[in-house]
Amino acid sequence: MGEPLAEIPFLRALGARLVRAQDGCAEIALELAPEHQNSLGMAHGGVVMTLLDVAMARAGRTVVDREETQPMVAVTVEMKTSFLRPAVGRLLARGRVLHRSATMAYCEAELFDGKDHLVAKSLGTFKFLRRK
Repeated sequence: MGEPLAEIPFLRALGARLVRAQDGCAEIALELAPEHQNSLGMAHGGVVMTLLDVAMARAGRTVVDREETQPMVAVTVEMKTSFLRPAVGRLLARGRVLHRSATMAYCEAELFDGKDHLVAKSLGTFKFLRRK
């Protein structure tokens, strides 16, 4: 399902995996487990937003990492999410960069369930910082 996101403790605990990240795009996958669910048996909104956030940030990093000699991080400045339907089963977030400047990226991401239904969509702004 992809490589673990081991450098981020929260994502490691969540079990999210990086499927791909290149050329301004990124995909993050998660097999929904009982600990990810809300009381209705679907993905908790925080899980959905986390997957969308990470997909956008990783997409943003792909456009600066190839230009920098020192690794960069992309931190969320703002994020808007629309929830369209319950998120269940295997989830896949697809993020992409819509616009970037020297210090920021404006991105979008969509989250799909195992039946390829669109379950949520986000727009976000990310600031690039040097990793210490």
